[in-house]
Amino acid sequence: MEPDRDPARHLTETLDRPLARRVSTALRATGAGLVVERLAQAFWPAFSLVVFAAGLAMLGVQDALPLWALWSVLAVFGLALILSLVFGLRRLRLPAQGEAIARVDAQLPGRPLQALSDHALFGAGDTASEAIWTAHRTRMIQRLAPIRAVAPTLNLAPRDPFALRLIALTTLGMGLVFGSFERMGSVTDLGDTRSEVAMGPIWEGWVRPPAYSGKPTLYLGDLDPNFEVPKGADVTLRFYGEDGVLTLRETVSGDAPADRPDFQIEQPGEIEIDGPTGRLWDVALQPDTPPVAELTGPMTRAPSGEARQDFRLTDDFGISRAILTITRDLDATARQYGYVLPPEPRDEISVPVMLPQTGDRREIEGLIAENLAQHPFAGLPVRLSLSAWDEAGQESTAALAESILPTRRFFDPLAAAIVDQRRELLWNRENAARAAQVLRAVSVNPSEMFDEMTSYIRLREVIGQIEGRDGLLSDAQVEDIAATLWDIALELEDGELKEALARLQRAQERLSQAMRDGATPEEIEELMQELREATRDYMQQLAEQQGPEDDGTDMPDQGDQGQQITQDQLQELIDRIQELMEQGRMAEAQQLMDMLAEMLENMRVTQGQGQGGQGNQGMQGLQDTLRDQQELNDDTFSDLQNQFGEDQPGQEGQGQEGQGQEGQSQDGQDAPSGQDSGSEGQGQSQGENQGEGSGREQGTLSERQQALRDALRQQRRNLPGGQSGDEDSLGGALDRADRAMEEAERALREGDLSGALDGQAEAMEALREGMRQLGEQQAQQQQDQEGQDGQGNAGGEPQGRDPLGRRPGDTGRFGSDDEFYEGEDVYRRAEELLDEIRRRTEDRERTAEERDYLNRLLDQF
Repeated sequence: MEPDRDPARHLTETLDRPLARRVSTALRATGAGLVVERLAQAFWPAFSLVVFAAGLAMLGVQDALPLWALWSVLAVFGLALILSLVFGLRRLRLPAQGEAIARVDAQLPGRPLQALSDHALFGAGDTASEAIWTAHRTRMIQRLAPIRAVAPTLNLAPRDPFALRLIALTTLGMGLVFGSFERMGSVTDLGDTRSEVAMGPIWEGWVRPPAYSGKPTLYLGDLDPNFEVPKGADVTLRFYGEDGVLTLRETVSGDAPADRPDFQIEQPGEIEIDGPTGRLWDVALQPDTPPVAELTGPMTRAPSGEARQDFRLTDDFGISRAILTITRDLDATARQYGYVLPPEPRDEISVPVMLPQTGDRREIEGLIAENLAQHPFAGLPVRLSLSAWDEAGQESTAALAESILPTRRFFDPLAAAIVDQRRELLWNRENAARAAQVLRAVSVNPSEMFDEMTSYIRLREVIGQIEGRDGLLSDAQVEDIAATLWDIALELEDGELKEALARLQRAQERLSQAMRDGATPEEIEELMQELREATRDYMQQLAEQQGPEDDGTDMPDQGDQGQQITQDQLQELIDRIQELMEQGRMAEAQQLMDMLAEMLENMRVTQGQGQGGQGNQGMQGLQDTLRDQQELNDDTFSDLQNQFGEDQPGQEGQGQEGQGQEGQSQDGQDAPSGQDSGSEGQGQSQGENQGEGSGREQGTLSERQQALRDALRQQRRNLPGGQSGDEDSLGGALDRADRAMEEAERALREGDLSGALDGQAEAMEALREGMRQLGEQQAQQQQDQEGQDGQGNAGGEPQGRDPLGRRPGDTGRFGSDDEFYEGEDVYRRAEELLDEIRRRTEDRERTAEERDYLNRLLDQF
């Protein structure tokens, strides 16, 4: 075979038109790439010089050089550029046509372009040879299908071992980011003899806003004649050239006009650079409003006596610090008993507010928690003042509130009396004689008042110390006596319970340590038995201190609206902990251990809370009415489903009235259970309702709805504010519930199940609102009661807490609206819990019910 002298022409003649265009395009593009490749390899030094010089010019290097140095640099640059161009021209060799074909052909299988450029030397006229040659060309043409242009390969690394081209590109990039195209103009003005920019005078300036504003540094030459910055921005100016040609005048620093180059912007004004290249700026201060501090909600008390106050801080740039100040409210203090004397002066309480170390500080919501149970102000009316400061030093208007400073609540009468006398002694040390008389009187019969004589002896020593003094007690004596009285009160309050709790805590600690150290099954069994015995002793002490309960259990009740924890339930929890430990699931066992510890610690505090009362009974009655209304709603919905499901003649009439009997038979009664939980004053009328309800056990849905409405009307008569009021009050909510029940009852009688469902839903919503209003009334009454008893005791603990010490929700449901976990690592802890839930859902060894429950948890979060 002999190669063709013009392969490109031969290719385009032998191929069909579409393929010939694709081949021609690929060859032309590859040829152009080869030209670029050869030009880059020849002229990369010249290109690098130009790019490097442009980057330096954007950065303004030429402005910092003297004129003679600048001209020298330009001369060297010009000479180097000429040499690089000559060097490139000498090395430049443009590619031939065959090079493009060879580069494209090398990317194809079998080099089809070379094969198609050939022709047969012999075999012409031979049918077999021509057939073979035709088949060969057809196969080569098919291999042209993926043909495409080949990108150029610069391959500059061997020619530029020091990476000078990359240094030039980096300089250009820095000029584009940090420099300006306007600075390059100073180079073009060198030939103008009338311009003195290169010689001077020239200037540069920067405005750096305060760090807290989060704004970047500004180049003064790029700013408009009118601009604004935050107060406290720093201005830096640099003058170049002959001294005295450029002068500075500014009125923004607040001082007398001066020409110093560095100053701060403290007020609106002007900045002027006077001279040949001078400029004038009118500067305004960006608004920076003082922060706003708010106390959200009243001060509350944790079970341990810790004071808690919710707050909210806002600022347009960010809060730097905040302080809660607590002072005595003498005007609100009842001046009786030991409080008749004027109080001794005491410093106010300053509680620093913990702010987030990272993140946005423009809006902060949080909780101030501080245990002030032993402070002289504890249990007394106080004034709260929350103040905040921003980074500029501006102070907020103080957020003011009044409260009773929480303290620990003592249920033992003798302990409460001792704490009262301690508080009066701290009020004024002249009350010491009176306190000694009261303490001697309450301890006159030690055999009945003291379980252990140790506390009695310590109390007598305190009395003797007070009565044997010469003159008034010193500060050190007052502090020592107050500390001793507090310890005696704790011993009396806790008694043997304290020892039982200590044994329980030791058992928990030993078991936790065994879990961490990998104890043997025998050791775990022994420690679990110790924990069971300590728990049983602790619960027995709780039951003995509280006395027998009406519910027939020997365990402390957690309030009317809370839950009750029995010893059997605690033993089940301990058994579950042991089961997890035997399975090697130590992390889950430790979580249950922590939950058990928290339940037992909070149980002592919540067990002494008051129970009963008209308000609690009214809340219970509304809860029962809401539950019965929900059951009636479910039965109505079931009848509606049956009505549409069966679709038989005569079914409609039965579905509205008769089907309610099926739902009724589940309870065995029609009257709402709320009728059973009223106060004693309600007993008779509710008993009558129950009597009527017993006769309606097989009644219709409409009769059940009427019974619920009658029960609600009876309950309203015994609720303060339940008879009437505006729309946002308890009476207004119960009015809406009554009207909705009436509409539901009428719809049921008319056979309109869909309309009845709407009325029942509205009634349930109104009942929930009424429960919320009643809960707020109870909370306000309790707060008022705590205010009245501020001098005599520590204030009441909110009623209705669950075993973990949380308040239930406002709608009568179990649970809480409070956050379960608090602290700085709350988000990390939440993420860990979610990861653990996800891990358990993927564990196929768990039961389907457990994994379904975990999936429902993930759906909520």
